[in-house]
Amino acid sequence: MQDIIASSAAARPQLPKAPTGIDGLDEITEGGLPLGRPTLVCGSAGCGKTLMGVEFLVRGILNHDEPGVLMAFEETADELAANVTSLGFDLKALQAAGKLKLDHVHVDRSEIEETGEYDLEGLFIRLGYAIDSIGAKRVVFDTIEALFSGFPNQAVLRSEIRRLFRWLKDKGVTTIITAERGEGSLTRQGLEEYVSDCVILLDNRVIDQITTRRLRIVKYRGSTHGTNEYPYLITEDGISVVPVTSLKLAHEVSDEIVSSGVPALDDMFGRRGFFQGSSVLITGTAGTAKTTLAAAFAAAICRQGKRCLFFAFEESPRQLVRNMRSVGLDLEPYQQQGLLYIESSRPTLNGLEKHLVTLHKLITEQKPAAVVIDPISNLITVGNIAEVRSMLTRLIDFLKVHNVTALFTSLISGRNVQQEMTEEGVSSLVDTWLSVRDLEGIGERNRGISILKSRGMSHSNQVREFIVTDNGICLLDVVVGPTGIVTGASRLTQQLQEETLALAARQELERKDREIERKRRVLEATITNLRTEFESVEEELRQINQEELLRQQTRTTNRQQIAASNGATSATSPPHA
Repeated sequence: MQDIIASSAAARPQLPKAPTGIDGLDEITEGGLPLGRPTLVCGSAGCGKTLMGVEFLVRGILNHDEPGVLMAFEETADELAANVTSLGFDLKALQAAGKLKLDHVHVDRSEIEETGEYDLEGLFIRLGYAIDSIGAKRVVFDTIEALFSGFPNQAVLRSEIRRLFRWLKDKGVTTIITAERGEGSLTRQGLEEYVSDCVILLDNRVIDQITTRRLRIVKYRGSTHGTNEYPYLITEDGISVVPVTSLKLAHEVSDEIVSSGVPALDDMFGRRGFFQGSSVLITGTAGTAKTTLAAAFAAAICRQGKRCLFFAFEESPRQLVRNMRSVGLDLEPYQQQGLLYIESSRPTLNGLEKHLVTLHKLITEQKPAAVVIDPISNLITVGNIAEVRSMLTRLIDFLKVHNVTALFTSLISGRNVQQEMTEEGVSSLVDTWLSVRDLEGIGERNRGISILKSRGMSHSNQVREFIVTDNGICLLDVVVGPTGIVTGASRLTQQLQEETLALAARQELERKDREIERKRRVLEATITNLRTEFESVEEELRQINQEELLRQQTRTTNRQQIAASNGATSATSPPHA
């Protein structure tokens, strides 16, 4: 039944939409702005309303070959062209190609005299000519407040604004109309939001000296859409909107396994490594070799000829390379081959959203197989826990969609009773969770590693002691003492005791082997003597038998000779009378 409902929902006709081409906006609007209808973009000064309109036109021309008209009431064509040149938008070239028409309408209250019934018919004629001259499919008005400020008869103007929206719909052009935000309402006049088919609210707020721009879809007639507030940035490539979460968890998964870079650690997993495209979290207190484990993973990726992005929030690239070289991990050749890219900066350099956009941009450009962020706990300095969790959720979803294996490290406080809980609260989001911690014994501190979870595969439940050597990380064999697993000096003592016992057992075994060999030789000698004695008796009996046989033959011969002699005597004697 659910399949029938789902299939019928998928088969329903969808509202035609015009993709904006703005990074992230088409995702939360589920396809773009309503095709052939007006959309209101409102917000306070500095939110990027004009830029959104310009990018909507430029992306439409470049990506969809849809000419556009920009009717500006505040900035001239030259000013607009100059303002967006730094973003790579060449408006003059688009004008020369006949794809874009910039029309600056100057409205000055002091230059207007009302001599009769006022309307916007002149504006319609001017706009209609611009649309028809280039076959425009997209139109931007920036900003509509200029019309309200220029004419005093508000009742007539409101009526004309309604007529303008209807005229745009009848014209069939997809339109963005920018408006300034009012006090307690979306717009100053409180009218435009009601006659628009889609309303996008832009906001610019400062919290704890950190500026964040946010976007919200207030309404969208005839279509579902994302309803949250979405942070967005104005970057050198234009506006970038990043959804708070993935709208759907429908990404593909891989059965390919990638190594952790530590063979003994791979052996602790049922599939000998991590799934490609999964997310891995390493938590631990300071000095537990989290960065070394992360570097070993990055080196393992590069050894396979794949790219890896390493975001370091605590060390510079040179410092990281030097430190890892001391433990047998030479990352410099991978850097020179272009397989390893290390991006180092303090988290306070940018806000969370800027960091996220930087990650998106580098991942899109470099197309890595793996990403390492060391550590994510430093992001707490530029946002609260909820914001950091939100940012990391979006990042994890983005990496999963692109089948990029992610490894995060996180510093946890040693004073925290629940040392396995991360402050960012992302441990439930990741697929694999490794815990490294100090194992304090009698007068010493050792390092231990364990697997807290690994989705989709079996894994060891042991806490393995490991050491950082000149040849990298080395997991030590598990040694169980009378009270459980022992580490450090106790482990060495236990190993010596076990080796002593093993040596004694081996010596006892060798002694028994020698005793057996000796008995075997004695037995073999006895058998030899008995065989010799037997052969002597056998020879003697054989001699007796031969002598007896000879005697019998002699007696037989004698008897025959006697019998023959008696026969001859009878033949020569005379017969009796």
